[in-house]
Amino acid sequence: MKTLQDLKVKLFADGADKAGMLEMYRKPFVKGFTTNPTLMRKAGITDYRNFAHEILAAIPDRPISFEVFSDEFDEMERQAREIATWGANVYVKIPITNTRREPAYKLVRSLSHDGVKVNVTAMMTLDQVRAIADALRGGAPSNVSVFAGRIADTGRDPMPIMAESVRMLADVPGAELIWASPRELLNVFQADEIGCHIITATNDILKKLDLIGRDLADYSLDTVKMFFNDAAQAGFALDVTAAAPR
Repeated sequence: MKTLQDLKVKLFADGADKAGMLEMYRKPFVKGFTTNPTLMRKAGITDYRNFAHEILAAIPDRPISFEVFSDEFDEMERQAREIATWGANVYVKIPITNTRREPAYKLVRSLSHDGVKVNVTAMMTLDQVRAIADALRGGAPSNVSVFAGRIADTGRDPMPIMAESVRMLADVPGAELIWASPRELLNVFQADEIGCHIITATNDILKKLDLIGRDLADYSLDTVKMFFNDAAQAGFALDVTAAAPR
């Protein structure tokens, strides 16, 4: 099987915990970062602008995506244009639609062709990818985030959708496809197999990279030891003198 060094897909860390982001920044195989309002809320962030500036001061030389958080396109645009000024490595995440299912295609086209690097997010259908490819063609460097993990959550195989998305973006040289919301380390190899440009993953998944190529017999033994040690530490016992429950 491939090693970490063999992979062509770029690994981005997905999170909003500053300590966790800096931990991943120290790893040369992590090529960029993504955040979103949900992750920021979970991390207890209340000052969006201050957090972003802190992160950009600490990580000035790898791509970082920060998302707009309005539901109105005029306010999304205002936020996007400000966020874009925060650093040359900043990508602005624009949701594919607002909460009323109104598509963001026109906004994406306007921002991209004005030189704003966008990351179009929360995408799950090929129709969305097709429309965004058209909006981005001829624009600034961009990311197209298709949520393969959420597609899989519905019982669908995301591989055909992701492979077709790669083909749709082939004539949009500035656009890179992101395999978003992966659920397991295997997804990294699946993304690499189809020629996906980037996969973004949480620190928990990225920390499993050390398991690549692990001998399965040894891994099996480690699992047995884990069960044994946890049972011992929990103090589990089946006293032979105790009466069986009725």
